[in-house]
Amino acid sequence: MYSLKIIIASTRPGRKGPSIGRWVYDRALLQNDFETGLIDLAEVNLPIMDEPNHPRFMNYQHEHTKKWSKLIESTDAFIIVTPEYNFSFPASVKNAIDYLYHEWSYKPVALVSYGGVAAGTRAVQMLKQVLTTLKMMPMVESVNIPFFMKFIDENEKFNAEEGLIKSADEMIRELLLWTIGLKSIREMKLQKA
Repeated sequence: MYSLKIIIASTRPGRKGPSIGRWVYDRALLQNDFETGLIDLAEVNLPIMDEPNHPRFMNYQHEHTKKWSKLIESTDAFIIVTPEYNFSFPASVKNAIDYLYHEWSYKPVALVSYGGVAAGTRAVQMLKQVLTTLKMMPMVESVNIPFFMKFIDENEKFNAEEGLIKSADEMIRELLLWTIGLKSIREMKLQKA
């Protein structure tokens, strides 16, 4: 079975990312193709990048980086759940990405965004540029949630409409195909190393 981690990008107090992240997690569990887990960047709590060496050397000095490296290395695929901040994505997710290099390579990533009328789509476009630089494969299929607050009830539960459910399920199915393909590429690269 392949490992999937859903990364909740927002870390600010009062954020709604955990509600959306739990919904995505539940959708992934229903498909039963992944061993699925949640990563909340607020709980990971990485400081602003504090490693003295470039990540490509994997010569990590700090325990928080070593733990982060091990977690990401052991994962086959990702879904990043992100809000849109000022036409882009939160600094917390950029910081978490920048800590590592090889651990991200040749892995697929799906994107779930939320916001107002634009539904976080500008954040997704900016994030794709960063992810492809790390040799990650962003899915074309995504979930973009406009006016997301209308889907969150008084218990902080995200109640998706049918269109969002269909989009999420299709995105996760596509993510599985790329997970299978890219894992074989990673294994081939290891054999040649």
